[in-house]
Amino acid sequence: MRAALDAWHMGRVIAAYRSHPHHGRPLRQETVAAWVGITQPQLSRIENGPPMTDLGRLTQWARLLRIPPGLLWFQVPQQRPAHAAAAPAAAQAAVPGSRGGGGDATAVAVWRTVDAQIGGAHLYATVTSYLRDHIAPRLFGGRGDEGAGVFTAATALTEMAGWMAHDAGHDDQAERHFARARDLSGVGDDSQLRVHVLASLAHLAAHRAHTDDAIGYAAQGQRELAAGPSHPELAARLWALQARGHAAAGRSRETRALLGRAETALQGAHGTAPSPWVSPFDAGSLAGDAARCLRLLGDLPAAQRHAQRVLELRPAGRTRSRAFGCLTLAGVLIERGELERACAVATDVLHTTGSLGSYLVNRQLHELRDQLHPHRASSCARSFLDHLDEALRQRKWLYQLTTDLPRPRTGPTS
Repeated sequence: MRAALDAWHMGRVIAAYRSHPHHGRPLRQETVAAWVGITQPQLSRIENGPPMTDLGRLTQWARLLRIPPGLLWFQVPQQRPAHAAAAPAAAQAAVPGSRGGGGDATAVAVWRTVDAQIGGAHLYATVTSYLRDHIAPRLFGGRGDEGAGVFTAATALTEMAGWMAHDAGHDDQAERHFARARDLSGVGDDSQLRVHVLASLAHLAAHRAHTDDAIGYAAQGQRELAAGPSHPELAARLWALQARGHAAAGRSRETRALLGRAETALQGAHGTAPSPWVSPFDAGSLAGDAARCLRLLGDLPAAQRHAQRVLELRPAGRTRSRAFGCLTLAGVLIERGELERACAVATDVLHTTGSLGSYLVNRQLHELRDQLHPHRASSCARSFLDHLDEALRQRKWLYQLTTDLPRPRTGPTS
């Protein structure tokens, strides 16, 4: 490492870092490249090619690897918000004043897409910095010509920050964001967004096993949605959330009826142009909720069919969503005694989520390990568990690097 620093060659510094004995085994180029949104061949060229001279790229790596300034051969500009440099360039392009420009709605759309690929832990600091630096000044003492629109943008971005905190394993923080978004939505001018926030509160309540609260928030959302133009996807999401609450309470008849309502709702038509601030909910989303509900009810064949449907409907770019579907399927397969197939499905998750900043996915991997451990006498289970233990050890370190939040407590999964 000293030789790489003395050579003023950041590529050699990265290579020395990847091979440091602290990691147990060298970190793969694919893993480290994903931290800054580049490919493995690009990182290989950085490590083996001529020294990089671009100050922005040098600063990005110096901050990511936390190299003390006294060891650097260049001066790092004034520190930006923590870990903002680690966010993908696509996300940074949506921030006003940065390369590419774009408004609040563009920022939300870009971050939503990137979040599905790399997880909320990577982006939380970027989104909260945007709220502080670009939204708050306009809410309090900014331009007077934006009206309720800036409160609508604040609602959407605050709700998004809540989801990222939730994905990072910090549900108390997520609940505060969601509650603040609900308050802001009362000043904004988008009734569908307010219902969307209620759905987020219902999801978090279901995740925390607060069954009555989950059903209550979802039912309130249904009432408010019924007072305005129809929104099929939002209605389906609310029915599915109520189904999750009833499934957790073991109420099979109610659960199945609500899942049926959700499926029917998805076939409906919009009464007006849908709000651009509301996250999508589609057949793949419903299949994931149905798989979780039916597994709770003990209907393993039906749960397996719905989990497989998630994988049929989700493209490779929806990394986190596919991971949830795969892990649900793997858990059901273990319960049905299909160990080899379960291990094959779970191995695919390990290969595709190495750089995903999602505490929820990692938590489900821990739960899968606990579920599979009684079957360790099986050679396929034993081999997978050894692979999984090593992957979880590396991910624990990566999570500590990428998240800007306090270390989360262990809790139930989404």
